[in-house]
Amino acid sequence: MKLLGISGGLSQKTVIAIEKALDFAYQYDNSFEVEVLNIAEQCVQYCDGRDPAKYDGDAKIVIDKIVNADALIIGTPMYRGSYTGMLKNAFDIIPNNSLLGKPVGLIATGGSDHHYLAIEHELKPILGFFYAHVLPGGVYVNNTHYSNKDLVDKDILLRLKQLAESIVNFTKIIPSNKESILGAISPSIYL
Repeated sequence: MKLLGISGGLSQKTVIAIEKALDFAYQYDNSFEVEVLNIAEQCVQYCDGRDPAKYDGDAKIVIDKIVNADALIIGTPMYRGSYTGMLKNAFDIIPNNSLLGKPVGLIATGGSDHHYLAIEHELKPILGFFYAHVLPGGVYVNNTHYSNKDLVDKDILLRLKQLAESIVNFTKIIPSNKESILGAISPSIYL
């Protein structure tokens, strides 16, 4: 199974948090293939409304990695109470059904705890649009949780471990026919 960690911004602190979560997931169950996709390292075209199959280059790589993942841990820095435009663009170019029924864990980073509710009010709604199964507990990490470019706060590390183990456990019990656990799907843009 493939667990993809997506970093949706320029912040190295977000990448560090995602890497920690993926390391915990792999330690918990090494049958999972884990990978970090740092969107900032890709040259992704801006969404222009075309069919996602018509993108090429790095945009196609991002789309293919998301589509082929069995589960995701999505992380983003929070600015002005929301996720980055870079992550929004990634959401805009993927096919409507690319996250359908997939388990997703969330990590947000910020300078302070000022934006911690953005996980609930910004990230979860867009993932609901895609019919992803978002784990109830996300992890918010602020600058005080880091030291010398490393994530050191024991409580945050424990929460990342819990997130990682939960995403692994949830992924293993999701049926192969993900549509069977979605509830009502409307409108018909997803199938």
